[in-house]
Amino acid sequence: MQRARSLVAFVLLALSSSFASAFDPSPLQDFCVAIKDPKDGVFVNGKFCRDPMLATANDFSFSGLNIPGNTSNKVGSNVTLVNVDKIPGLNTLGISLARIDFAPYGGLNPPHTHPRATEILVVLEGTLYVGFVTSNPNRLITKFLNAGDVFVFPVGLIHFQFNIGQTNAVAISGLSSQNPGVITIANAVFGSNPPINLDVLTKAFQVDKNVVNYLQKQFWVNNH
Repeated sequence: MQRARSLVAFVLLALSSSFASAFDPSPLQDFCVAIKDPKDGVFVNGKFCRDPMLATANDFSFSGLNIPGNTSNKVGSNVTLVNVDKIPGLNTLGISLARIDFAPYGGLNPPHTHPRATEILVVLEGTLYVGFVTSNPNRLITKFLNAGDVFVFPVGLIHFQFNIGQTNAVAISGLSSQNPGVITIANAVFGSNPPINLDVLTKAFQVDKNVVNYLQKQFWVNNH
């Protein structure tokens, strides 16, 4: 009898934990056009949204991806991100995209991560050397891509794209988040504000303090 009671108690506890962590796996309405001021919207599915009856085509569109980005910077690349800040109608839909332009040979989208998104990249023009690094042990997976080739960068992993051709290169990326975020490794480590403690970086990278001082004084380019 005691065993039966214990089993019932265990099942009830498991069910209560399951209910507590339950959630809706997808939006509960067709769309939720993001707004900044709650007084102008309605509360739907945990978000303030514009009244769906007031939504327009402009809430779901963006123009300009046909325009090449300016690659005249130190890394020779430019990322034009189209996320929920550019298309309010992306809110709750879990998707965004970007155009990436690369200067001729040497244009680089530096090693970075997207903390909230997997990325799928298709090359439209040029030849790219791309890759990502797995979590420990850190294995590098790379490939050379030509126009029409596709490559996937798993969520959260450090990855890069490098133009090895003698002409401009262009790629389009799809991302599995309306706001994927980006952490450019060099910028984050050596260009943070305030700076990371010098002793931390010298020990982490096992280099002289003068090297870290030099790196922290550089102007780290944000190509987004």
